Amino acid sequence: MDFRRNPNLDAFRQEVRAFLRDHLPAELAGRNSGVRSERAELVAWQRILNAHGWGAPHWPEEHGGTGWSLQQRLVFDEECVAVGAPTQDGFAQKLVGPVLNRFATPEQKAEHLPPIFTGTRLWCQGFSEPGSGSDLASLRTQAVRTGDHYVVNGQKIWTSYAHQADWIFLLVRTDPSVKKQAGISFLLADMRTPGITVRPIVSIDGRHHLNETFFDDVRVPVRNLIGAEGEGWKITKFLLNNEHASSADLPTLLRMLNRLKQLATQRAGRGALVERHVFALRLARYEAEVRAIAVMVQRVAAMEADNSPATHAMGSILKVRGTELQQKMSEFLVESLGDSGAVANTVAGQRSATCPDQTGDGHGLAAEMFFRRAATIYGGSSEIQRGIVAKTMFQF
Repeated sequence: MDFRRNPNLDAFRQEVRAFLRDHLPAELAGRNSGVRSERAELVAWQRILNAHGWGAPHWPEEHGGTGWSLQQRLVFDEECVAVGAPTQDGFAQKLVGPVLNRFATPEQKAEHLPPIFTGTRLWCQGFSEPGSGSDLASLRTQAVRTGDHYVVNGQKIWTSYAHQADWIFLLVRTDPSVKKQAGISFLLADMRTPGITVRPIVSIDGRHHLNETFFDDVRVPVRNLIGAEGEGWKITKFLLNNEHASSADLPTLLRMLNRLKQLATQRAGRGALVERHVFALRLARYEAEVRAIAVMVQRVAAMEADNSPATHAMGSILKVRGTELQQKMSEFLVESLGDSGAVANTVAGQRSATCPDQTGDGHGLAAEMFFRRAATIYGGSSEIQRGIVAKTMFQF
């Protein structure tokens, strides 16, 4: 790995900053607090990006994307987070979009890709089920073919943003007679289809972003099958391995570090927090850990073309270290507010009328701390990631 500064990457960073300065509306700036943006903001930002030719930053040029390298994509994400730009639809951009580009028929691409660029079709992911979280291959939602349709029955859980989504990509069992990985297929379904019911799950951070999704005799056209029957597991492995270096969520870590530095110098009372030895030492340690992860992210980025098991293992290491650091830093942010940190803004997007700390510095910190408790679970739990690393080390 070459640790020297890349002048081309520096120039690209300046290009992204200039674009954000000139095209990000003031009413959309600073709106991203670390979670997905509201639909109206997300769609508005997506249309601005698409008009500039940046509607699919994570896709190759042959599929209408920017063709950026992984390092360029990381720079783009970092700069967008730094100014608080709205998010894009990650399910479309990083998950189902690449799957469609790789496995869909020309007719399927023509139907589903253009709405992703324009932001007129948002997606959600139907993978996890009650009793089938980390053991994804044990899923029980069935799809039985009857003529030109599959009849789907079952339940998905933790379906993020299903209440806002227009379509869902889901795994179903189409053949219960073979081993569990071989009988799974990958379907797309319109969320307006009769028989689909979405029920909210309000999480500990006070937000509604999770849901239960029920399928009762839902008729899904066979033309919405991606790949062949029984190829769902192969497609899922491609989907989950598609973004290695992004699994640490480096932009979020950098945003947390910047907020810590702001609190360190702005807190009043008995002097700035950074003047206290214990606080300064912890802040320095977190900055060192963030920098270490940044170097590892760059290392994985430099190995982008390498599809070896070692690269996948490094992605798992990043997932473990990055999400654990998110939890520690979000807790430290709340601690930095003192006594008011325990009660200030515990519900995302709301302020407490009785809270003594109503400064912008504390807004949303407690809610994010609660949200990050799940970081070591979603996207593959830390236990699963450690198993991947151990299995890879055994191979060598």
